[in-house]
Amino acid sequence: MSRAYLDWNATTPLRPEARAAMAAAMDLVGNPSSVHAEGRAAKALLERSRSEIAAALGAEGADIVFTSSATEAAALALEGRDLGCSGVEHDAVGAWCVERLACDAAGRVAVPDPGRATLQLANSETGVVQDLPKGLAVSDLTQGFGKVPFAFNWLGCEMGFVSAHKVGGPKGVGALVLRRGRNLTARLRGGGQEMGRRAGTENLIGIAGFAAAATAAQRDLADGVWERVEKLRSILEKALATSEKEIIFVGNSERRLPNTSCIAVAGWRGETQVMQMDLAGFAISAGSACSSGKVRVSRVLKAMGHDDRVAGSAIRVSIGPETTEDEVLRFAETWLAQYRKFKAKAA
Repeated sequence: MSRAYLDWNATTPLRPEARAAMAAAMDLVGNPSSVHAEGRAAKALLERSRSEIAAALGAEGADIVFTSSATEAAALALEGRDLGCSGVEHDAVGAWCVERLACDAAGRVAVPDPGRATLQLANSETGVVQDLPKGLAVSDLTQGFGKVPFAFNWLGCEMGFVSAHKVGGPKGVGALVLRRGRNLTARLRGGGQEMGRRAGTENLIGIAGFAAAATAAQRDLADGVWERVEKLRSILEKALATSEKEIIFVGNSERRLPNTSCIAVAGWRGETQVMQMDLAGFAISAGSACSSGKVRVSRVLKAMGHDDRVAGSAIRVSIGPETTEDEVLRFAETWLAQYRKFKAKAA
């Protein structure tokens, strides 16, 4: 039986459009900062890619600053600022926050002072989508980009950040989006690239792939591809829920990313489930991929009020446009078989 990749929130398969764009960019020898013909050709591709990503984000007129990742973009946006955030934010954001905002049992976050806060558009573990308040200082747009419709220019936030490999682009490329004219202190100093906001020669090959992937991702969204994915997610959860009543679907009372299902069974360790499913041919995760290998409870579920037995049992199944109904049904059957073994031992 072939393997089923059900961990799209960790990283997505590289899109054919991105692969082709990267291959073409490899033939450009020039440095985008050089003024000769070869450099100008590289610069033209860089700026064309910047415009394409801005269009995909609905950020025309905003500044796009390329970075090595969403994590670096978050640091660029947040370091040195006294901003608050909730416990459901990604570690790349939480590391910079000085104040904790309250989160309710559904994963919703109240933001009393948007201008002094950062709030994610969507959670990577539960899929819960937030209503971003106007005037928000910073937003992590990484998981929502390409899966739910939004436009940066409509959100009303000052800055946001995204990552290429979450939309079918290459790993190692991210971007910070900020309103035109917004002041920003560079953390990397050198040649003054990226309008003096992030020094270092741009990863032109990766950026070209990012632009192609972002454009394709927005096309998929407009074509209703993720609506089909959401139907598959419903098939998966229905197959699990009709068999066992003890299963918790975290955040399912709220608007979620169409591809994300966070499943918990009190007492059944999440990392144990990940290993069992991996051996059975299914790639899933327990929490954020950035925390893989760490045996600990989900701090996202803890922030939502779940105890350690539930927070330590959560797994994330995140599917994508290439996922099939057969794969989700096979996963449900295999997972339920393992769950019944766990329940029998615990009895």
